[in-house]
Amino acid sequence: MARILITGPSGLLGINFALETMNKHELVAIDRGKLTRAPFRVLNGDLLNAETLDSALDFARPQWLINCAALADLEACENNPGMSRRLNVDLPAQMAQACKARGISFVHISTDAVFDGEKNGFYTEEDSPNPLGVYAQTKLDGEQAVFAENENAIVARVNFYGWSLSGRRSLAEFFHHNLTHQKSMSGFTDVKFCPMLVNDTARILIKMLQKNMSGLYHLVGPQAMSKYQFGIEIARRFGLKASEISPKSINTSSLIARRAHNLCLSTQKLSTALGESLPEFSTGLNEFYTQFEQGYPQKIRSYQQ
Repeated sequence: MARILITGPSGLLGINFALETMNKHELVAIDRGKLTRAPFRVLNGDLLNAETLDSALDFARPQWLINCAALADLEACENNPGMSRRLNVDLPAQMAQACKARGISFVHISTDAVFDGEKNGFYTEEDSPNPLGVYAQTKLDGEQAVFAENENAIVARVNFYGWSLSGRRSLAEFFHHNLTHQKSMSGFTDVKFCPMLVNDTARILIKMLQKNMSGLYHLVGPQAMSKYQFGIEIARRFGLKASEISPKSINTSSLIARRAHNLCLSTQKLSTALGESLPEFSTGLNEFYTQFEQGYPQKIRSYQQ
């Protein structure tokens, strides 16, 4: 059993990571008051206050720190680049430095969006990033800042889906909500990615820490698909009308922040280091469906006021 401190526990990865680990490890989270009924220990604090992190580390005395805190809304990053830099660059650097000084294993969560999508095929960790917007640029800068402070850190580029506090944080929830409310929607046919169930993301992060891994890894699903196809798969698994999803090009959208067309990442480095294959998309989708059947989304939402 390890002592774990997690930041960003009200986010999609944070809440699911906490639920995956709270019964197997000693877990403490830092939150700004959103989680009022969480089944794990929550410290109330604002990480943008310079003293909050040090106080939390001194209180929890963790062996592992997992940073799930970020400004991940692409449009919000474009509108507030200063806040994006504080949360996505400066704060991770502070965490990396503090963990190195205390001998704490540190995991920082990054994104597949650091690439421009111009490559044909899958990006490896050796490929050079080329961010298209403020979010992507600050996440890449955050990676570099973390390694500059702590060469033993883990940086994981991710893309995940799952059930969230708000019910609106993941693409899967978007499709499920609209399909169950008989609302027509569209899915991008020209944006490809490698989705992974967030619970699998959490489990693999724990395995990486248990193996004392360090460095940059792509932690995404092994199967690539368009966002339109992803919506179709959600509809089929839940027995909903896939015909409600219309194919659309991202070039015709009204989104402000630029998105890459190809976000397919190779996971060979990670699977080799772990000595096992990563979970198939169908396995994660089946668990996502089972969670819904068992009332998991409602359970998560009950943890906030």
